[in-house]
Formats: sequence, C-alpha cells, structure tokens
Amino acid sequence: MTKIPSFRPQKPSRLSRHPEPGYVVKGRIWVEKDGELYMGWGRVILLERIDKFGSIAAAARSMKLGYRNAWLWVEAVNRLAPAPLVEKSTGGAGGGHARLTDEGRKAIKQYKGLRARFAEFLKETG
Repeated sequence: MTKIPSFRPQKPSRLSRHPEPGYVVKGRIWVEKDGELYMGWGRVILLERIDKFGSIAAAARSMKLGYRNAWLWVEAVNRLAPAPLVEKSTGGAGGGHARLTDEGRKAIKQYKGLRARFAEFLKETG
C-alpha cells in the first residue's frame, strides 16, 4: 500500500523564511473544468484518505479539514468528473460510508503524473 502524503495547506508568502539566492522558478498545479476547481493536491489527499478510511468524515478529520468542506469537495469532483470518483451511502445506525471508484483512482494517478511532469519542468527551468 502506498504511503499517504501529509496535507499542509500553505499560503504563498512574499518573503520566504529561507530565501534562495538568485532567481527561483516555483509553481503549483491544479486542474479546472469550465473555470471551476476540479483537482488539486488537497483534493487528491482527501480522495486517498476516503479510500483508506471508507468515510468522508474520517478522511476530513485526518486532514483537520471541516466535514462540510470535504463534502463540498467530493460533490464538486463528482459533478465535474466524467463519472463519479466517490460513491457515498447515507448514514444510519452504523454511519455513512464512502468508496473511491476506479474512476477516482484513475483521476488520482493522472493528477500525480501531471504533478510529477510539472515538478520536472520546474527543475529544468530553475
């Protein structure tokens, strides 16, 4: 099983704590559909954790992300994807359940490939 990376939301800053001499090329990559965020690193982490825990609530807790935000992210990726990435069942006595679909695993793999190519581009440029 692959290790699930940590999730640390970061805000870009004008002054780095550890400035690098000279010019440095940096960037982040995300995927939009019709101007709306479809996939980014945070959503990938959420999807991986849903796969691990089988629950949106547990995945959100593990990221210190509010359940409502996690639920909205899942709703957005499901709506924007060609097929649902997460299948959900409503709660009851035992609570709800969520399952990552094959399309979800495919989306994660594609995003990670794109991110790796982007990192290589930044390395070559810098």
